[in-house]
Amino acid sequence: MAEPPVEAGGGGGGDPAVSEAWGSGVSGVRGARAGSRALERQRLEALLNRSLRIRMSDGRTLVGAFLCTDRQSNVILGSAQEFLKAADAFPGSEPRVLGLAMVPGHHIVSIEVEPPYP
Repeated sequence: MAEPPVEAGGGGGGDPAVSEAWGSGVSGVRGARAGSRALERQRLEALLNRSLRIRMSDGRTLVGAFLCTDRQSNVILGSAQEFLKAADAFPGSEPRVLGLAMVPGHHIVSIEVEPPYP
């Protein structure tokens, strides 16, 4: 009996326990993974077009509308503005307007959802 194809980014990858489960017809692992993916997707969809504040490893902060992400945790922001860290910024300096920006996932330190304005 041939093993089923492994999904990119999360299959068996040589794990004997997972291969054993596939071979014996046990689908509980697959069902649990699908349920958690659906929940994760719903959480991300709820954030679409919301304003996010992303702090980067070099001290910059980007604020913009969340448009999308990918498996490498890269984030696309629309109408993004860049704020420099306090040590580099002049007092009263204005943010730099970037527009559409891609933030590499490995540079993201934290992400905050901005509260909606009344």
